[in-house]
Amino acid sequence: MHIDPALPRQTRAFIVLTALLQGGLMYLAQQGSERGWWPLAGLGGRVCWYTLVLTVPTALVLVVQRLGDRRLWRYAGALATVFLALAAWAGWNATGAPGLRSGQVLGPFGTALALGLFVALPWLQCRLAHASWRAPYPELFEHAWQNALTLALAAMFTGICWAVLHLWGQLFVLVDVHVFRDLFGEDPFIYLATGTMAGLGILIGRTQQHPVRVARQILFAVFKGLLPLLAFIAVLFAASLPFTGLEPLWRTRSAAGLLVSMVVLLVVFANAVYQDGEGDRPYPAWLRRMVEAGLLVLPLYAGLALYAMGLRVAQYGWTADRFWAGLVALVAALYAVGHAWAVLRSRGVWLGPLRKVNMILSWAVMALVVLANSPLLDGQRISVASQAQRLREAAPEVSREDLAYLRFDLGRRGYQAVQALRTDPAFAGHPHALAALDTMLRSSNRWGSGPDAAEREQFRLREAGQARDVIVLAEGGMDPGTAWWQALVDGHLDTGGCLQPDADCVVLGRDLDGDGLDEALLCSIASRHYAQCHLHAHGDDGWEDAGQVGFANVGGKERQDLRHVLRTGQLQVHHQRWPALSLGQGRTPQHLEPPEPQADSR
Repeated sequence: MHIDPALPRQTRAFIVLTALLQGGLMYLAQQGSERGWWPLAGLGGRVCWYTLVLTVPTALVLVVQRLGDRRLWRYAGALATVFLALAAWAGWNATGAPGLRSGQVLGPFGTALALGLFVALPWLQCRLAHASWRAPYPELFEHAWQNALTLALAAMFTGICWAVLHLWGQLFVLVDVHVFRDLFGEDPFIYLATGTMAGLGILIGRTQQHPVRVARQILFAVFKGLLPLLAFIAVLFAASLPFTGLEPLWRTRSAAGLLVSMVVLLVVFANAVYQDGEGDRPYPAWLRRMVEAGLLVLPLYAGLALYAMGLRVAQYGWTADRFWAGLVALVAALYAVGHAWAVLRSRGVWLGPLRKVNMILSWAVMALVVLANSPLLDGQRISVASQAQRLREAAPEVSREDLAYLRFDLGRRGYQAVQALRTDPAFAGHPHALAALDTMLRSSNRWGSGPDAAEREQFRLREAGQARDVIVLAEGGMDPGTAWWQALVDGHLDTGGCLQPDADCVVLGRDLDGDGLDEALLCSIASRHYAQCHLHAHGDDGWEDAGQVGFANVGGKERQDLRHVLRTGQLQVHHQRWPALSLGQGRTPQHLEPPEPQADSR
């Protein structure tokens, strides 16, 4: 179906010039940020600027037909108003406290906004063509795939252009002519050239529709060939669940993502084969039954994904990632139910009700994008409330990892929630917990050790009794003794930060080398899955440092909580059968490596 007539010359020039202007406005934002120009000096202002620059002009160059169409400019103004309001809210969330990881807030916002705009554009294109929101499904389908392939072509064209310019510059460097390479590396050139290239790529996609349509048909042919296989895999997996049970699913810790991926793939492939619903029935009857069976089991996949998400939320509470993953799983469930319903209600036309399902759910997706990025359905608010409640329930125990997540990753209100915990009754009268809160509030970054060296030294524990209150003795281990505690606070031993009031540390007293004397293994717990330990042993002049070791819990099906493992004294000693070897004097000893397993030659 050929939708767009030939674009007028003025419209073609407008597409390229708008993309060039986009590049210039992006460069202006960079300069404004560096030089402190209002409103670009602050992150909130830049969020609004980038949102408007990246969305509204992109929508215009994809949908414009005639520059004199007043409806186009009214809709562009409406889009700008909605996007500006959402951007202002996201910018407010991502600012307002020192050291916030704004990307944790703005990344999902940008992704959701791009998805919402992509879903909305076909409706806008049909509205401009017919002056009605009652859009024909074949045109919606055509516009959606044309937009997607046009953007992909623009990205590919831009990459090829930059590859040619890079070759140009490097060739002249061979003869000591550096002017071209230097020019191509200048920021103004990068922004303006990239905008121009992208505009030309979009223009090619919109004017050379036949090649784009051919590429789409090739892509659809691939989808058509793979859809029955994908459906067979879905049915086979569903049929195996009564025999395997669900427990193996939950042990993977990635079940929800895999299940949602299966739903998304089947939905995309099925729609690519269904297309606008006006062609002949695809496949022989038995293959259609296989595809339909695959679509019918989609609600099972979506239900299991939602259940897996529910288990994680019940165990660890809501986080921003789980909020967005939950929304994705919810949308996948809606599409799964809709496609299964289309199979059951098909009469005459294969999957005939799919048109209505896709049209209704496209509006649901747009509504969810707006709601999730506004105060009405606010993932940041939900996550902050959930994580703060988990910390209250665990009080006076404080997990540095959970506290840092609330402080740095959940925006302005996460920081405010940590402040509020200082006056919460659950933490009142617990100096260790209050010290952890104060240290986290003073910290300037998510992964650093908190305040600077001078401030850490100021707050360092200096009495053995204080150190005993902070450092936990592992179960089943021996207390290292008064001399060790005193050596620790006197600075004779490497403490690994365990003398800070908010330290999360464990000491294991045990004879590790079999000499009849207990050593002390002091472990600082960075997270549930990483700990750094320092070994202290008896020397001629008292306690001395003997080495250090890090424990990372990164593999296996069951990732145990290292904090629990250390506190319960689950340390195992593995003595080497063979000693370290060295050649000559003063050489570094080398440890033998175990032999590689031999392949069975039988």
